[in-house]
Amino acid sequence: MFGRGREEASERLIPFDVDRPAVESARHDPGAFETLYRKYVAQVYSFALYETRDRHAAEDLTEQVFLSALRALPRFEERSDGAGSTFRVWLFRIARNALANERRRARRHPQAPLDAASAIPGPWADPADEVAASDLAARAWKAIDGLPDERRQVLVLRFVEEMSAREIGRIMGRSEGAVRVLVHRALRSVARDLG
Repeated sequence: MFGRGREEASERLIPFDVDRPAVESARHDPGAFETLYRKYVAQVYSFALYETRDRHAAEDLTEQVFLSALRALPRFEERSDGAGSTFRVWLFRIARNALANERRRARRHPQAPLDAASAIPGPWADPADEVAASDLAARAWKAIDGLPDERRQVLVLRFVEEMSAREIGRIMGRSEGAVRVLVHRALRSVARDLG
């Protein structure tokens, strides 16, 4: 009987979310949201940049994500998953949804993008090396771009944002095992496309 009560009490404990103090401060004073913004802006921007391949679009998307998060902060609920920061997971869910909305909008209203001017190599660069590196990078991005959205996003979250399978699972609404399978299949597809 005594052991059961202790077991029930431990089930009700919520692991400490590393962002809990900053979230609570921001709930009471929106100006305090800057702490969370500074902590995660580079990560959200990086994710958006890898997904959009456009600095301006990534900046716009990052702005949308943080404005949405600030507006929705009163509705944010900390979850007891032991992933470190449920705020971070929640923020990346917002980013993922914003990307999906942007893609739907782009499909409905297509625009002809202006090709960004390619970087001009300095006089010290070997043109053959530049071409080879550029070709490999282009082939890799083409392989990654050819992946279904979930597989591409899971690669970016895992290897660029360095998130755990648990965090990615929470963002994508998948189990850790399903995330690992997605990563494996995505890597196998890219490797096959690169030969």
